[in-house]
Amino acid sequence: MFELILLAPVDEVETLSEALDALDALSVSVEDADAQTPAEQALFGEPDMPPPKAGWERSRIVSLFATEALARDAAGVLAAQDFFAGCRVVAIQPVPEQDWVRLTQSQFEPVDITPEFWIVPTWHEPPAGAKQVIRLDPGLAFGTGTHPTTRMCLRWIASQGSAGKDLGRVLDYGCGSGILAIGAAKFGALDIDAVDIDPAAVESTRANAEANHVALNAGLPDKASGQYQTVLANILATPLKVLAPLLCAHVRKGGHLVLAGILERQAEELKEAYAPYCRLTVHDAQEGWILMTAGF
Repeated sequence: MFELILLAPVDEVETLSEALDALDALSVSVEDADAQTPAEQALFGEPDMPPPKAGWERSRIVSLFATEALARDAAGVLAAQDFFAGCRVVAIQPVPEQDWVRLTQSQFEPVDITPEFWIVPTWHEPPAGAKQVIRLDPGLAFGTGTHPTTRMCLRWIASQGSAGKDLGRVLDYGCGSGILAIGAAKFGALDIDAVDIDPAAVESTRANAEANHVALNAGLPDKASGQYQTVLANILATPLKVLAPLLCAHVRKGGHLVLAGILERQAEELKEAYAPYCRLTVHDAQEGWILMTAGF
């Protein structure tokens, strides 16, 4: 495979990206051409917010092609376009051969939830102090234990189980990889429903549960039925607000609602959305994200 690397002003990034896609680029990425220099610019994006600019004032566009001929043909077509004024070709070069499996694996180390509770990829040995372990490899579904929202949910689950509290019947709504449902099983829950709108997430949850030797029921959202002692939902603020009446209806008296995927600045709007059904409070916070809980 070959990379075609371009330098472009921010106003042409979107046009060039679309053109490269039309020219059969296998992938297109945009980087700050001034990264690691005093001129480097920070662009931040947040859930539920408009995206930042399409690129940086000086953007480096890296596109991948199957052959050198395709990369050179694409460069020639682009150079003939009016919108290419102010842009230039930096390089056309082969992509070095790499062991992509080993490279990917090197990015995922064991993750500590508590000193005794760890998320460990299958190619690693559990740390010496780990008494409770979830074996999980990165896949198509969200949830590997590295994101603050997932870690806060798992910490809450561990605190309940370690304290001898009954998690009871559990619903993991928007289960992704099934990591929260598996965590609940590891800490004593015996009747667990894990649901997601994505069939790939359902299959991922089933496979991960089997790999961790735990029993749960995975399916689409209509699989959720009745009331639960513990309802977990690690999604995002907007769907959580829409789901307020449904999620709260699934929590039995004396049960717990645990919500994540919420930014600190979104706490009040979540409290307002859930006020007709329960009193949400902030239970945990990490890296700008919060965990909100309510008792019933």
